[in-house]
Amino acid sequence: MLNRQEILDLLGETALDKTEYWVTSGAAMVLYGFRNRTRDIDLGCTSPMADRLERKGYPVEILQDGSRKIVYSDMIELFENWLEGDVVFLEGLPVVSLAGLLKMKEALGREKDLEDIRLIKEQLSKC
Repeated sequence: MLNRQEILDLLGETALDKTEYWVTSGAAMVLYGFRNRTRDIDLGCTSPMADRLERKGYPVEILQDGSRKIVYSDMIELFENWLEGDVVFLEGLPVVSLAGLLKMKEALGREKDLEDIRLIKEQLSKC
């Protein structure tokens, strides 16, 4: 399980271009302060970044919608063009906005995301 500092360290050690990726899912929940830990780091990325990573030989899986999932490391996976809303910077990292994160979690429709959805809605109602 990764805490905030471990997420920052792992992403800081990558050679990934911050203009072409954004933090999503559980890692975003940690960076926003909703959770203390997450199992891994899911990132969205642009198609040009996905192309470069595929050419470099990173493992690629084609998803049902035709987009790619790229395994960057044991702890980091990238999902091509997976973004709702805007990208903001937290702790120097590009992160999907709270409104976008809410849309993404609602679209996934998973039982495990229900508490995250509640927490995000609660926070957004305060803004």
